[in-house]
Amino acid sequence: MSANYKKLGDYIQTVDVRNSDLKVSHLLGLSIEKCFIESIANTIGTDFRPYKIVKRGQFAYGPVTSRNGDKITIALLKEADVCIISSSYSVFEITDTTKLLPEYLMLWFSRPEFDRYARYKSHGSVREIFDWDEMCRVELPVPDLKEQEKIVKTYNTITKRIHLKQKINENLEKTAILKFENMLDNESLEKRSIKVESICEVKGGKRLPLDSDLIENRNSHPYIRIRDLKENCFVMLNKEFLYVDEETQKEIARYITETNDLLISIVGTIGLTALVHKSLDKANLTENCVKLTKMKKLIPEYVLIYLRTKAGQSAISQATVGAVQAKLPLKNILNLDIPFFEDSIIKEYNDFLRKTFICISNNLEEIIKLQSFGQLVISRISGM
Repeated sequence: MSANYKKLGDYIQTVDVRNSDLKVSHLLGLSIEKCFIESIANTIGTDFRPYKIVKRGQFAYGPVTSRNGDKITIALLKEADVCIISSSYSVFEITDTTKLLPEYLMLWFSRPEFDRYARYKSHGSVREIFDWDEMCRVELPVPDLKEQEKIVKTYNTITKRIHLKQKINENLEKTAILKFENMLDNESLEKRSIKVESICEVKGGKRLPLDSDLIENRNSHPYIRIRDLKENCFVMLNKEFLYVDEETQKEIARYITETNDLLISIVGTIGLTALVHKSLDKANLTENCVKLTKMKKLIPEYVLIYLRTKAGQSAISQATVGAVQAKLPLKNILNLDIPFFEDSIIKEYNDFLRKTFICISNNLEEIIKLQSFGQLVISRISGM
């Protein structure tokens, strides 16, 4: 162990307080994104007395690591004063916060290197478990309190800026959707519809060859998956992307995207939409999405916002087929009706959209840069 590194077990202790008197009713779960989340479990008839109580500043983690892929589920409670969680989680706290800050420790847990360490140290024949003894054997640098506070403050400043930019983008999108829905509801406006097949080409993505796998090593061939679409108006290159190697690229090179192509997910989580950011020009596209490309008569931003309105989502739902394995067929996408207004209304709305989407794109670019800075702050902890 490095002279600057300390064993975590010297700073933490387990907490096992049960909700035996049912005084706490706020039920939370844990996400692999390392945060507490509202529980979506069906709790009708559940006896909450065996559930564990977690207080602000305490940690909880899932010892079973074989279910989560590459990540360990662990989080620091900051969003509430107290909550209850499933008894399957382990709860612990720092014994002396004048020596080790909870927020600093959570930054250490946020490192991908910790996830890999926890998975490597997990053991068990049926389920792989990162038990309490292994948690106590974790080694980390523990600088003086002022240095810890400085690191935490820097990271929090970055995350606050990220949340601000995300909120601005959410409001911009909501405003664009509301304007479109108001046009749809305005009976004084002349409305007609136009088929998707008359405004663009619709093309599918490509499944990877059977003998090929996605790789983490960054190159010039990113591969867009459904999970990369998320909720943003743009799908933009970031650190979570995976890539294909040169040989695989040669086989699927005909199925690439272009800047401002409109993507729609057609299986799994159907109806996710996003425009291709310039950072993903010539990127590969999963077979679980289609692209609306070479747009004419309407701009891609217009079609995207319509598909995100209630009417647009309803149209996608009605075009979806299959009970067991739902799918949005290409032919049904081609037959989707897009509302169309008189030229002056379209021009005014398009002008608004162009300005809005420039702001959204700029904010997303800043968010990705800030996220990189945040990861840099976290990674620097290892070198202390």
